[in-house]
Amino acid sequence: GGSVKAGKMPEGEKTRQCKQEEEQLQKEEEQEGLIEFYSSYQELFQFFCSNTTIHGAIRLVCSKKNKMKTAFWSVLFFLTFGLMYWQFGILYREYFSYPVNLNLNLNSDRLTFPAVTLCTLNPYRYSAIRKKLDELDQITHQTLLDLYDYNMSLPQSDWSTLSTQKRSSRSLLHHVQRHPLRRQKRDNLVNLPENSPSVDKNDWKIGFVLCSENSKDCFHQAYSSGVDAVREWYSFHYINILAQVPDAKALDESDFENFIYACRFNEATCDKANYTHFHHPLYGNCYTFNDNSSSLWTSSLPGINNGLSLVVRTEQNDFIPLLSTVTGARVMVHDQNEPAFMDDGGFNVRPGIETSISMRKEMTVRLGGSYSDCTEDGSDVPVQNLYSSRYTEQVCIRSCFQLNMVERCGCAYYFYPLPEGAEYCDYTKHVSWGYCYYKLLAEFKADVLGCFHKCRKPCKMTEYQLSAGYSRWPSAVSEDWVFYMLSQQNKYNITSKRNGVAKVNIFFEEWNYKTNGESPAFTVVTLLSQLGNQWSLWFGSSVLSVMELAELILDFIAITFILAFRWFRSRQKLSAPGPSPNSHDNTAFQDETPGLGAPHRFTVEAVVTTLPSYNSLEPRGPSRDGEVGHD
Repeated sequence: GGSVKAGKMPEGEKTRQCKQEEEQLQKEEEQEGLIEFYSSYQELFQFFCSNTTIHGAIRLVCSKKNKMKTAFWSVLFFLTFGLMYWQFGILYREYFSYPVNLNLNLNSDRLTFPAVTLCTLNPYRYSAIRKKLDELDQITHQTLLDLYDYNMSLPQSDWSTLSTQKRSSRSLLHHVQRHPLRRQKRDNLVNLPENSPSVDKNDWKIGFVLCSENSKDCFHQAYSSGVDAVREWYSFHYINILAQVPDAKALDESDFENFIYACRFNEATCDKANYTHFHHPLYGNCYTFNDNSSSLWTSSLPGINNGLSLVVRTEQNDFIPLLSTVTGARVMVHDQNEPAFMDDGGFNVRPGIETSISMRKEMTVRLGGSYSDCTEDGSDVPVQNLYSSRYTEQVCIRSCFQLNMVERCGCAYYFYPLPEGAEYCDYTKHVSWGYCYYKLLAEFKADVLGCFHKCRKPCKMTEYQLSAGYSRWPSAVSEDWVFYMLSQQNKYNITSKRNGVAKVNIFFEEWNYKTNGESPAFTVVTLLSQLGNQWSLWFGSSVLSVMELAELILDFIAITFILAFRWFRSRQKLSAPGPSPNSHDNTAFQDETPGLGAPHRFTVEAVVTTLPSYNSLEPRGPSRDGEVGHD
């Protein structure tokens, strides 16, 4: 029969088709290369170790045929990493400890002269309280007579108005009897009787009794020294007398001319515009020089002739001997706009002596914030400033105690400023304030109140380092004419020449002043530099090497997520139901999901079979030409 000839594809067409398929496959590979990823952790680390600039990593690949070397370099590599990050931890710990460098600078400039406060060292018998002080002296006289058989001499007083004196004395005596001065045996002799021969006068402690308002709780404020006990007991009653004066200005009895005989600064005479006056309960009349901020003194040159020179009276006349047991004057050097705390920074000037005090100015500037616990102006300190001055640590501590005193005892201590709405303690109004005060004072010293913790140091401080020299003044050959001129000029008859006057010179020792400053010892730049040094030491690499390591970490995380996602997909396919028998599953003809990493190349082999003969494709039966085919 007839046959149909098989059409055969030309060879050139076949070559052209294969080339097109190869180009198409190459384009697909290039497109897939943009999202090409590693197929395993091993491939990732092998690529990193072969291409990284970090020293030593290449050894992990080069020695992979020698397992011992691979293990050695692996241990060495990760040990080096551990040591480096240990050093990093030390650097970070040092950085976050905020260390500082101390900078010392010497400055030369015209110096502003500090404020100088001078006190008489003895309280005065002010007219407003003279009568009550005389009554207290009478009671003290009798007390010392009973305890020590000592007959104390009393100042001359006018006792003509006996009825007034008796009424007032009964009131004062009642309160003194509530706080009597007593002797008490020492702790190891409490069980011995008073008339025991083994008990000597030296075996007694002396003090006074303080009780609560209901008298249920009392304690003995004892002192080992009888002088301290008598002085403290007398001072306690003296403070109560002062607190009873309604107007504090009644105690303002300044007598500048009778205390300051001569005043000169830079060889120029001082006047009233150069000083201010205040009263101190224990140190009497006090005068502060150069405290006026509008016209401050300046020192152009150092030396004794370019400072402050004072001649002061030190003879005690009409003073209170039971409050102070020393003679002379008390002087303190401090900065402007700071209160003069005579107990803390003052020192005594001896009578008959010329005291020359040389000063050296020193400023301290601290870093605030995270570098130190200092305060700029005290606004962030949880203590109200009761003083009309700028913030200092001592101002804060005293304000803290006074505020606690008002809160706990219901009244304010007379030595410190009065808070708003409060009144000073007085046992005519506050019966047990003494008991409360001494209890609170013990807690204050033990820092139970937290004042020392709350009050922080200021970030900027100015201090004056003092050194003193002494010489006799006036000398034996010149004292006659000096005392004569002073008595003529000041119209004061000096009865005790040797103990009557003293001279004080205060001046700058040198023109330079020292500034102690702080600067950060570890900045961000320093930290990065130190980290870079450590990285270069252990791996000898650069910032780009760090980026390579960061890339490795990100690739590791990405592979982990991709593997987890594929594992989840495979679990879903396994749990899905199979296809029905009659259904056509086209997925069988789809490619399997490629693995991780670079795309898997595969070869497509085209199987070309010879087409059937043309005759075999002809239909059986009559042909279109009417011919019949024969077998």
